[in-house]
Amino acid sequence: MQRKEKEAAVANLHEKFKDAKSAILTDFTGLNVEQITQLRRSLNKSSAEYKVVKNTLLRRASHDTDIELLAEYFVGPIAIALAYEDPVAPVKILMEFSKTQPALVIKAGMVTGTVMTSHDIKALANLPSREVLLARLVSVLKSLPTRLVQTLNNPIQGMVATLDAIKRTRA
Repeated sequence: MQRKEKEAAVANLHEKFKDAKSAILTDFTGLNVEQITQLRRSLNKSSAEYKVVKNTLLRRASHDTDIELLAEYFVGPIAIALAYEDPVAPVKILMEFSKTQPALVIKAGMVTGTVMTSHDIKALANLPSREVLLARLVSVLKSLPTRLVQTLNNPIQGMVATLDAIKRTRA
């Protein structure tokens, strides 16, 4: 790459890094071109992209972005998955892919400004989707008024049952 090409690549990456909601660093050693292409297609479906980047370009492009927090992991062969809409979608896709292709190693990541280790990323991948979590929240919120009414009715029902029992014993 010529110097101007490198500068353009760094500027392009810098803009992508500013827009990214999450970034996952992976070691792709051992994957062939066909496997990486398959992974890229899967990530593109969820508005994410997967790029192989030189560490020096990665350091320069990440300057003044949240990705800069991952600088200590810019060692060895690196590919980066960037998400622009759903920050958790690429995490789930990468974890699923790594189950079938163990050569893909997740090094670290950044989700909405928080640095995550590979262990944290695995835990995040096991969480239910956003829609499922919202449905659970709505379910809990919906059941609260019902439970409140039942709780308030229990003393009254208990008193009525006690009075009815007294009435039966006297009759």
